[in-house]
Amino acid sequence: MSDPVEYVRIIEGEPLPDIAAHAPFRAVVIIDASYSQDWQNEVSVWLVASGCLYMMAWGEGCSSWDDSVDWANIDRFAYLEIPADEFVMTTWHEQQKLDDVFWEAHFAADHGDVALGCSLIVDISAVDRRDEMLSRFLAARDQPCD
Repeated sequence: MSDPVEYVRIIEGEPLPDIAAHAPFRAVVIIDASYSQDWQNEVSVWLVASGCLYMMAWGEGCSSWDDSVDWANIDRFAYLEIPADEFVMTTWHEQQKLDDVFWEAHFAADHGDVALGCSLIVDISAVDRRDEMLSRFLAARDQPCD
């Protein structure tokens, strides 16, 4: 896969950027800072509303992101049946290396009903790591998955 990749750093207390232009996209959410449950819910709604159709969470406590994005998608459709082309796939990868998650984003994170044109690295971090994360993401294409 040679789809484009974009990086966005978010942190609680700062406005969430407009990422809808990347839709439909897959997102690798990297958790590397503390946050409140309310903010996690806000970010989950933001991802779903912006066009994320495949969310992969990595970092400490990332399994809760799988659930919060699922609930944001369910809430979006008022608990009615979610159309197949708007269903958000979610996974969490707490025990994997980040580079392996990046590899999976390249080769395994397909929606099935919608072609995903972009990968978005959503870095929940106190510091901007754009160059490092983009470099690691691109390098993962050429590495075997452990």
